[in-house]
Amino acid sequence: MGPTASGKTALAVSLVERFPLEIISVDSALVYRGMDIGTAKPDAATRARAPHHLLDIREPTEVYSAAAFCDDARRLMRDIVARGKVPLLVGGTMLYFRALLNGLDDLPRADAALRKQLETEAASRGWPALHAELARVDPPTAARLSPNDSQRIGRALEIFRLTGTPMSALLDQPQMALPYRVLQLALIPSDRAVLHQRIATRFEAMLAEGLIDEMQKLRRMPGLSADLPAMRAVGYRQAWAYLDGDIDLKGLREQGLAATRQLAKRQLTWLRSWPDAVTLDSLASDLETQAFSWVGHHLASDAGSEST
Repeated sequence: MGPTASGKTALAVSLVERFPLEIISVDSALVYRGMDIGTAKPDAATRARAPHHLLDIREPTEVYSAAAFCDDARRLMRDIVARGKVPLLVGGTMLYFRALLNGLDDLPRADAALRKQLETEAASRGWPALHAELARVDPPTAARLSPNDSQRIGRALEIFRLTGTPMSALLDQPQMALPYRVLQLALIPSDRAVLHQRIATRFEAMLAEGLIDEMQKLRRMPGLSADLPAMRAVGYRQAWAYLDGDIDLKGLREQGLAATRQLAKRQLTWLRSWPDAVTLDSLASDLETQAFSWVGHHLASDAGSEST
């Protein structure tokens, strides 16, 4: 687990080349076909070295949920273990990790009428006002969300209005445990400024590699709209606004960087309070050695039981 641009993929590939592991992606954007540049999707060479599950399994016009991820991940984990290997879950979508570990059984399904009502309220009052409402009824959830994170604010308010219980409280309820011993490694950089520089360098590389062209191609897809979850992903939301003429190239850069930094901040907020996680400095010169040690020890202990 780790924030964007913390080096998760590179470390995961090294681990796969050292141990009998298979990677399952834990990323809500990498599931979408055609969204390669803006998601920093592992390229063909990387995937040849270390195949990844749960990439390119949905069209951008489709919705992929935490519940769907849990179903897919559990199935893949069973298959990987049956092949005599160990699942290695890698990504930055913290809700997916938490759902897999704790379950989402008590969260209600989406309510179309209530969701439309919330969107109408947001159009009138603005998402920051709804974020302030969320802060009153569910402070822990509001604290990790940007005031303009419409998708997640809407879902959290929807859950509260449907159940009368904050989403954070429902997520804290014990659920069906995974039938595996789990080692949780959290990559947390010791220097936030270095992470921000990495983010800036990578975003510039995305623009140079053709993020805008990729967005133009996606916009030709029938049924695609700006309010779909795929198009709310960092980078794509700003590229859509640029192509609509709402912002210029400078605005695309500035807003894209700001949104990516906010994403990293939210991910780090999750991780710093994550129970049972082993924290590794993603900037440490011996990061790979430390990770090898932890994983090697984990696989060696209780060798007769299933591991993840």
